Amino acid sequence: MRLLTAMLAVCLSTSAFAHCSRPINVPMAVTGFSVIDQGEIISGIYPEFLRSLSAKEGCTFLISLVPRARMELMFENGQADLLVAATRTPRRDKLGIFFPFIRSRPVLISLPAFNRQPVKSFQELLNQSKTKVAVVRGFDYGERYQALLVDLQKQDRLVLDVDPLSVARLLKLGTVDYALMAPSILAGTAQTDSRVADMVDQLRYEALAELPWGESGVYVSKKSLNPEDYAAIQEMFENAERNNVIWKGFQRYYKEEILREGVRPL
Repeated sequence: MRLLTAMLAVCLSTSAFAHCSRPINVPMAVTGFSVIDQGEIISGIYPEFLRSLSAKEGCTFLISLVPRARMELMFENGQADLLVAATRTPRRDKLGIFFPFIRSRPVLISLPAFNRQPVKSFQELLNQSKTKVAVVRGFDYGERYQALLVDLQKQDRLVLDVDPLSVARLLKLGTVDYALMAPSILAGTAQTDSRVADMVDQLRYEALAELPWGESGVYVSKKSLNPEDYAAIQEMFENAERNNVIWKGFQRYYKEEILREGVRPL
């Protein structure tokens, strides 16, 4: 039903394939306000962006919700045409063509009530041998991020969870000491769930020296699309980039203090 609702929302009655030879398959994972699960409707910055393209350009996007790790695997196997809300990494560059829309960075997130020691670098974090760090399985912020996860795993301090909401709940309960991800993802997800919404204004964000600002946007598969469909999507995405469409979406959804910590225009 969810997939059918998304299909109906993006199809045009008379010119559904004006710019694309077939529907474009876009699995998405719940990601803050970028992708929101509202039951029968998948909303948020990126679903709204794709629906607006459909209305203007006549290209059908089949949006469905899947866990983050599965979404990454589908893109790797050529089962997904787009990888939506993705940070640019060398591994993903091998699989798709990247279209940047914003700049973002992952930060260390904690709750001041638990009185965690401030952290500014990987080494300072690794020195805290009794703390636990939670991340979402399938998130990838590049080679340095992956190396840190390996080091934390060796120390038996890494907690991998399925989605940002699960991480937020662990953080609130004190089961983990830190979360590591873009602040817009954790804060946006927490705001949509009453069990953790009260912690949003209390979150502490700490940038790590080894995780600088990077580009975030959408990957288009090198495996699954024919040249004509790729060219149509390229034209739409480049126009959206020039007009700062995604950045404007972030400004509509997020408070300025959250954007200041983890999201910037290109």
